[in-house]
Amino acid sequence: MYAWIWRKLPFGLPGKLAGSLLLATTMVALLWYVVFPWAEPLLPFDDVQVTQEDSGVPGAPDGDLGPGDEGAVDDAPPGDEHELPYDTDRNNTPPPDEDE
Repeated sequence: MYAWIWRKLPFGLPGKLAGSLLLATTMVALLWYVVFPWAEPLLPFDDVQVTQEDSGVPGAPDGDLGPGDEGAVDDAPPGDEHELPYDTDRNNTPPPDEDE
């Protein structure tokens, strides 16, 4: 197919190079401004579903305990919460200094 297009472009080598560049630019613009915007709603890239289960049992309503969780107590000692070294409320917060 590309050989056929190359043979059909007029005006020798300079015309073939200019025509190839024009065809490639036209195809990129057609895809960028027509095809991709048309197809975007059909693609699942923005279909993100994140849920938080408080009970630890998937599908159980909040507040229900799973099997074997009757009266479960958090046994972790204070200060063992695996603190994150960055701020989760703001973006691009620098990490704390090692001195602190």
